[in-house]
Amino acid sequence: MGQKTLLWIGIVLLFLVISTISALSNNKAADISNILPPSDTIEEKQIKVYGNKIILEIPNAQWASYTNTKSMSPVLDAGANGIEIVPESEDELHIGDIVAYEKKWGNIPVIHRIVDIKEDELGTYYVLKGDNNETIDPVKVRFEQIKYKLIAIIY
Repeated sequence: MGQKTLLWIGIVLLFLVISTISALSNNKAADISNILPPSDTIEEKQIKVYGNKIILEIPNAQWASYTNTKSMSPVLDAGANGIEIVPESEDELHIGDIVAYEKKWGNIPVIHRIVDIKEDELGTYYVLKGDNNETIDPVKVRFEQIKYKLIAIIY
């Protein structure tokens, strides 16, 4: 990957960080100390940048769009395009990752960030929270409920 491409990727990431901090500083419900970056999932060798196209070599990747519920703003809103994968094991999920999970009381997936990973008598569960939500989600989310892991956002 060329220096020019790396510079553009750095500028985009810097913009996302500044946008997130700026939006959160104006929102009293959000706690910036709980917002951790997602884990690295895509290796540099999987990203091919050409003059007229970009190829991401990601097996089983899926495109996703989002509803603007404001719980994940400014990271995710109605204008964002996401690339998601289906996690195959608990080892692929880390604190900071954004996932879509199936809630037991409805059929619309919730897209929130993993803020903690814990164990109980039933095994591993994930504590999730929308970046702009004041409190964590009121359920213990199990691996079987997690349908997708967000690995890229394109605006």
